[in-house]
Amino acid sequence: MTTILLVDDEKLVLRSLEKTLLRAGYDVLTANDCQSGLETFKDNTESVDLAIFDLNMPGFDGLPKPGAGLDLLDRVVETKPGIPTVILTAYDEVAKAKEAVNLGARAYFVKGREQGLVELIEDILKK
Repeated sequence: MTTILLVDDEKLVLRSLEKTLLRAGYDVLTANDCQSGLETFKDNTESVDLAIFDLNMPGFDGLPKPGAGLDLLDRVVETKPGIPTVILTAYDEVAKAKEAVNLGARAYFVKGREQGLVELIEDILKK
């Protein structure tokens, strides 16, 4: 079974996305900030097949940080090069999207269309 690591500091978003992914047949590991996300990833590196990170959440120091998801992306890709990742955001920021892709993300997704996210994940995993 495919395992997805989902990291988002908004509890309602995290729960909603987790439910959507579980219904789609994925195993889901969740965390709510960069530090716990990295720890969860390191504890499950071999089993995590894809990672989804919120763009703006608490950074490694626990303080809210715009772009913190990119810091987490950088560390995860360093640990497991080539892991497919998706960056989530509530805002359609093209510059950040390009930065995320340059850092190794496969895609950038604006929150709120969960079924679209499932389709994006399926497309990524087929490649």
